[in-house]
Amino acid sequence: MAAKIISGAEIASSIREEIKTDAAKLKDKHNIVPGLVTIIVGKNPASVSYVTAKQKTAKELGFYSVQEDVDEAVPEAELLNLIDKYNSNPQIHGILVQLPLPPHINETKILYVIDPDKDVDGFHPVNLGRLVIGEARFYPCTPYGIQQMLVRTGVVVDGAEVVVVGRSNIVGKPVAMMLVQKMKGANATVTICHTATKDLAAHTRRADILIVAAGRPKAITADMVKEGAVVIDVGVNRIGVTPEGKAKLCGDVDFDAVKERASAITPVPGGVGPMTITMLMLNTLKAAQWTIKTA
Repeated sequence: MAAKIISGAEIASSIREEIKTDAAKLKDKHNIVPGLVTIIVGKNPASVSYVTAKQKTAKELGFYSVQEDVDEAVPEAELLNLIDKYNSNPQIHGILVQLPLPPHINETKILYVIDPDKDVDGFHPVNLGRLVIGEARFYPCTPYGIQQMLVRTGVVVDGAEVVVVGRSNIVGKPVAMMLVQKMKGANATVTICHTATKDLAAHTRRADILIVAAGRPKAITADMVKEGAVVIDVGVNRIGVTPEGKAKLCGDVDFDAVKERASAITPVPGGVGPMTITMLMLNTLKAAQWTIKTA
């Protein structure tokens, strides 16, 4: 029997309605409007497209939304000063610097100067440290989206064998840290696999929940997946173009073959992707709500 398709688009839409409602309540009760600034350096087409989508979503949810378009030749010191300006702006609760940055700018330095309480991407070392010790204020957006997909689909994570393929700082490591925590939607036994893992298939075949962020198209084949496993495919790979000139995309999982063995699987596109921006908005809402607690 073919797997259930986990629609990230549908789950994201449901969460956005919740965010919109909570943002309206925050404004009515406390006169606080969640504020998000997105800083983009240069004109990278993918970055411009992504930032435009973030801004559109923020406005649809009733957020105060600012976009800072910065010249690619901007001196690093000027960019640091811009971030500092928003660190001290009470109308802004979330700061996002779109990556990648030009070669002359130190990405680590830029990310570290963001106020951890406004780091809605969840990448500041303070927030990653909070995640590790189980006191997270913000979860990195893609891992957070993955966890919410599992929870809202009714997948039992507690006690499950989870295998994560990929150890990036953006997905692999933080999603492993999230799912190992003793909390709702987590409490799993987690294995991280990577490029030096011996006999990858031996690990993936053990997984009740298989999360793949390998960065290689169709790296996971049907023989590497346990019957009845839940498969979350984080990968997005361009493998050509259609006759109409649109990009052909596939994930890191051989979807057509694996869906015949899995109990549930995410498609590409339409799976994890829509969740990432949604969780960014949820983090921004939480940052705004946090200002009430600390006032």
